[in-house]
Amino acid sequence: MQFKDYEYVRPEYENVKSQYMELLSKFNGSKDAEEQYRYLQKINELQKETETMAQLVLIRNSINTADEFYDKENEYIDMTMPKLHGLRVEFYKALLNSGFKEELKARVKPQLFTLAEMEIKTFSDEVVPLMQEENKLASEYSKLISSAKIEHDGKVLNLSQMQPYMESMDRSVRKEAYEKWSSFFKKNEEKFDSIYDKLVKTRNEIAVKLGFKNYVELGYLRMCRSDYNNDDVSRFREHVLKYIVPLSNDLRNKQAKRIKADNFKYYDIPLNFMTGNPAPKGDKPWIMEKTKKMYEELSPETGEFINMMLERDLFDLETKPNKQAGGYCTFLHKYKSPFIFANFNGTQDDVTVVTHEAGHAFQTYQSRNLDAPEYSFPTYEACEIHSMGMEFITWPWMKLFFENDTEKFKYFHLADSLNFIPYGVTVDEFQHIVYENPDMTPDERKAAWRKTEMKYTPYKDYEDNDFLNKGTYWFKQGHIFSSPFYYIDYTLAQICAYQYWIKFNEDSEKAWEDYNNICKVGGSQSFLEIVKTGNLKSPFEENTIKTVSSHIKSYLDNIDDSKL
Repeated sequence: MQFKDYEYVRPEYENVKSQYMELLSKFNGSKDAEEQYRYLQKINELQKETETMAQLVLIRNSINTADEFYDKENEYIDMTMPKLHGLRVEFYKALLNSGFKEELKARVKPQLFTLAEMEIKTFSDEVVPLMQEENKLASEYSKLISSAKIEHDGKVLNLSQMQPYMESMDRSVRKEAYEKWSSFFKKNEEKFDSIYDKLVKTRNEIAVKLGFKNYVELGYLRMCRSDYNNDDVSRFREHVLKYIVPLSNDLRNKQAKRIKADNFKYYDIPLNFMTGNPAPKGDKPWIMEKTKKMYEELSPETGEFINMMLERDLFDLETKPNKQAGGYCTFLHKYKSPFIFANFNGTQDDVTVVTHEAGHAFQTYQSRNLDAPEYSFPTYEACEIHSMGMEFITWPWMKLFFENDTEKFKYFHLADSLNFIPYGVTVDEFQHIVYENPDMTPDERKAAWRKTEMKYTPYKDYEDNDFLNKGTYWFKQGHIFSSPFYYIDYTLAQICAYQYWIKFNEDSEKAWEDYNNICKVGGSQSFLEIVKTGNLKSPFEENTIKTVSSHIKSYLDNIDDSKL
């Protein structure tokens, strides 16, 4: 069955509730662990069905935000999911109160119980209206972003389609493109400010009603962070400042020399080489043909996976009008199918988004038969090990896509991913400041962003762009609006992914075995348990960051970047 034939049926709340309550009653009345496990499976099947319908709406609405049917269904899902989440919380309570808890732990693995304990703390019926408002505001942001229509080069372009111009070898073209890109955000500044202000205050109110001081602790619980806390993350940011920021600054100085930018400005950042950034040598069908070959050669498991994805048409990759920005992978439980969404724009991102999102998709495919719907993905920071790890695991096949620019791509990819980490911790620190001070004004938030930005990325000179100078670059970061505190995850995972890069250079067979193992466990383990399963070192250990940084510096220093 192809994706277009996957049927959507609205998950009517009262109907789902009736089924949930009946199954919960039978779950609670079970005479033994075997009977209770059977009802647990039936409850999970009902949950998987409703989640599948919600994901179908997400996908089809993000493919075309102007589709009236799915726009309305998206509004319905925004209003209904908090109530459906409430039903799942009732299941969590029953699970934790089960007289057969220990027997069930042997069947579904203890992580479900850990997740249940955390989720119960994040929900009460009292906050459902606020959760509905939160969903509505996040959707409002997505709609606003996808509404961008920028007149440039005789065309009307969205934000993603501006990227190639922002990477132009002509400095004046880059500057004009960046100014037009930022003018969209400037024109809608009040809307972005208003949406975010309401989101912060709504989330803070949810936290206070649930008994928290502010949203920070609730945010960590919502992210299901069970084996580290705010203090661990704060120390991680300090280690990034100590080891990675100096290396990143050196790389930016090298870049400035390469592209002959005496005064390195914000619009110079996207261009890495005077010969142009590496780009794939073909269009979408060509890229997908090479992707198929790559994954068939990588392993039997990835070969089976990619052919299933292609046969069922589980991709939407080309940018088009009214399509939501960005890229993601989601999972449709009912069909045991991942789905990859992206916006190809002719840059090297077209390849890295396929490897990145395919890392997520491959993990869900490998763990598709685990019992609990919570196990389809692990927590976000562990998720991103699969995606970022896959980016580096596929390095031996990059010649398929970049041909004689392969070495340029590898240098760019490694340097660019390292330069991302200071930005990632900027986003995280900014969010801690915001949610610890929920009554900040929009202008105070912008000032806080600019101060934090200068701490981790001091080379960012916005020249005469007053709008970006006052601290508005974060408007473009959807995670800040829709998934608070989901960003440090990328940086933690990046440190883990680098370890796979190092391992694959030493023993590719053993490294693949370790990587495949963390895909198979899905979300049935916590972050640090998955790190251990993958034979990785914790990114919270200072020596891990120090060692990884040293490997990257050594690799990049041995390349004459002026010849790329």
